[in-house]
Amino acid sequence: MTKLLQRLLLGVALTLACFQGHAGETLQRIIDFKTLKVGMSADQPPMTALNKQGGVMGYDVDLARALANAMRVQLDIKVIPFGELLDALDKGEVDMVISNMSITPERTEKAYFVGPYMMAGKSILTRNSVLAEAQDSGALNRPDLKVTALKGSTSAMFVTENLPEAQLLEVDSTDDGVASLLAGKVDAMVADMATCKLAVLRNRDAGLVTLKEPLTIEPVGIAINGDDPQFKNLVDNYLGAYAKTGILTKLREKWFEQGDWVSALP
Repeated sequence: MTKLLQRLLLGVALTLACFQGHAGETLQRIIDFKTLKVGMSADQPPMTALNKQGGVMGYDVDLARALANAMRVQLDIKVIPFGELLDALDKGEVDMVISNMSITPERTEKAYFVGPYMMAGKSILTRNSVLAEAQDSGALNRPDLKVTALKGSTSAMFVTENLPEAQLLEVDSTDDGVASLLAGKVDAMVADMATCKLAVLRNRDAGLVTLKEPLTIEPVGIAINGDDPQFKNLVDNYLGAYAKTGILTKLREKWFEQGDWVSALP
């Protein structure tokens, strides 16, 4: 551990101690139980995924672990279907959601978002070389086109808003979407660029292709309950410090530029 990171963690611990006297509901729960409960779908590699042993790994897992370490509490990851994550947050089943979740006006009605901690973009995964050359959504807006996307995601929203003529099949996981594509049930899957690129790498002999450039640019953030200003301020400060000290850059290099982790996937 570098001296800079040690100083950062010490500062965070002192900040947490200062908040203990007037903590809100979420922060008080974390302090009392010494546990940070984080919800994630575990089916969006390289952000969050299950490994061969059934454990959770990914960029979001490392970020959640860094936050828990900074708070000096245990990390408890709750694997929840993507479409149910914000409901779990609202019910108090998790303290925050870190699951490659794009910040949208609709979602900010349900939760407060800290960040963004990275930028994502929508792309398509297909076996059709003509579709793979699309430079905008217009080429995909056809009634004969069957498209799949993760249920409750901005990918599904993108299809509904930009490809109204296409037939949308929503799935519970991106793995289900890729399986549908490989089985010929759909013509394309709309997902984040990273998800599409990973599917190509994992299915080298399946003829899968993706776009060279994303169709959109979207901010990705951490969802928390907006009724606890102390906790909101704390997480915001952590994330800002991680950006300034290069921790977020290192996480991106590990999960987006280095491919060693791919072999750990089932």
